[in-house]
Amino acid sequence: MKVATVLLIILAILVILLVVLYFLGKKAQKRQNEQQQQIEAMKQTVSMLIIDKKRMKMKDAGLPQAVMAQAPKLMRRAKLPIVKAKVGPQIVSLVCEEKIFDSVPVKKEVKAVVSGIYITDVKGLHGKPIVAPQKKKGFFKRALESAQEKAGAKPVK
Repeated sequence: MKVATVLLIILAILVILLVVLYFLGKKAQKRQNEQQQQIEAMKQTVSMLIIDKKRMKMKDAGLPQAVMAQAPKLMRRAKLPIVKAKVGPQIVSLVCEEKIFDSVPVKKEVKAVVSGIYITDVKGLHGKPIVAPQKKKGFFKRALESAQEKAGAKPVK
């Protein structure tokens, strides 16, 4: 009898927790959609020379003080993909989108889609898409792929 009541209480707590997480996730998704709409509304294409790119903390990146004041405390400690670029006569630090960070070329002139201090897309100077360099595969990764090909789990290239 005691075991059943304990299990029911634990089950009730888990159900309440799942409901709370569902509504928090829904709220976060709505907020993200609003931010994405703002980014889309403010975007513009700019020609720039990429000087350097690194993953670094916000406080070390040299971002404007207004950006630092608005950022949540957890984000100040997190490492962000930062790109130093020369836009016109100025050298500025910009935050790059994580999914395009590896494809951003260093010491090359590009056309970038920028929204405020946020780079959302990068193309070559003459409209050519930039291809990210292929990373070398490690020994275990190559061995795993060859074993999968031999077993027929993966198609042969």
